[in-house]
Amino acid sequence: MLEESARIARGNIKDIAAVKADDIDGLILPGGFGAAKNLSDFAVRGENCKVHPEVQRLIKEFAERKKPQAACCIAPAAVAKAFEGSSARPTLTIGNDREVGGQLEKMGSLHKTCATTEIALDERNRIVSTPAYMTGKSIGEVAEGIEKTVKKLISML
Repeated sequence: MLEESARIARGNIKDIAAVKADDIDGLILPGGFGAAKNLSDFAVRGENCKVHPEVQRLIKEFAERKKPQAACCIAPAAVAKAFEGSSARPTLTIGNDREVGGQLEKMGSLHKTCATTEIALDERNRIVSTPAYMTGKSIGEVAEGIEKTVKKLISML
């Protein structure tokens, strides 16, 4: 994963184990099938998934410090699982897929149905999410939702 991250980022990267919530201001979890296989094993196990231990640690550190975090596309599944068993019950979105939204709810989160160009904002837990390619039909509408997500996260810093 580090090799692929370096290729995509074309810059300096760090192993997630070396990253602490105190080191950065905000956290954005990207989506896509890679996220569904690497941030957690949601792609294979659905609501019975396990979140990568370092991803779970970082999500929890951000929550404890009340620092803003965001999740795009299928990444809200990892956030939902990281919060499982907590009384926080984050509000998240993956769009309008009832099956996947139901899986997030089985993990203890609240699912908000929204369009690709929209965001779900959980002010209490300081989490922003957007469906991205879970519902997106064009790069333009996916970009609009992601841009709103990033702008909202930045405004929360």
